[in-house]
Amino acid sequence: MKHEIIRHRHETRRRRLTVAEKFHVTPAMIRVVLEGEELADFISLGADDHVKLFLPADEAGRQEKRDYTPRSYDTETRRLALDFAVHEAGPATHWALGAKPGDEIEIGGPRGSAVVSPTFDWWLLLGDETALPAIGRRIEEFPAGVEAISVVAVTSAAEEQTFDTAARHTAHWAHRPAERADDPEALLATLRDVELPQGDGFVWIAAETAVARAVRAYILDERQHPREWIKAGGYWRKGEADSHSKLND
Repeated sequence: MKHEIIRHRHETRRRRLTVAEKFHVTPAMIRVVLEGEELADFISLGADDHVKLFLPADEAGRQEKRDYTPRSYDTETRRLALDFAVHEAGPATHWALGAKPGDEIEIGGPRGSAVVSPTFDWWLLLGDETALPAIGRRIEEFPAGVEAISVVAVTSAAEEQTFDTAARHTAHWAHRPAERADDPEALLATLRDVELPQGDGFVWIAAETAVARAVRAYILDERQHPREWIKAGGYWRKGEADSHSKLND
């Protein structure tokens, strides 16, 4: 079967939602569940889609916006879950830390989805804490028979997550301190010991920009993986606010 990435565009509009619940997935990962009738026609076809979170304006009237991955959603129950990594405490994380049931917030999007055809023999998912919502969602959405390998850098065993999936999933965890989240070595050291399956595979990478770039270079140069079947992105950049980079060019 032919491998392809199909891109979908969605009609975008703002939705005002209410916090239904909030809890810690791990000590440094908060899940906020939003609900509202305006989710009835919400569409997110790709596990790495992003919604725009419109944070409450400050006293000067300035409103910050941040992108977050829909960790899960259900149009029947009108619920959408978003995960917040609290290592880098920006305005969205501060909002999540203080959010309580009944609070309201607006979201926009997703503007589009990139859907990878279900024709690959295996998947390799690589990233850090900021990539875990997309990695977790994708693993949980895989059907039976899919072979999935994840390699994720977190601060300690306490930050490792488990996923309920029908896929054959093997998880590898790399540990490094939060202050070295822009250093690719822990992730690369773990990845070097991972044996990849035979056949065609799709590799997805998201982390701090320097880390994602280094991991992509390793997959290309050392593993000789086809460039067209790697999707890599810098979800953040150390020292910069709200930075996103596509690294596929």
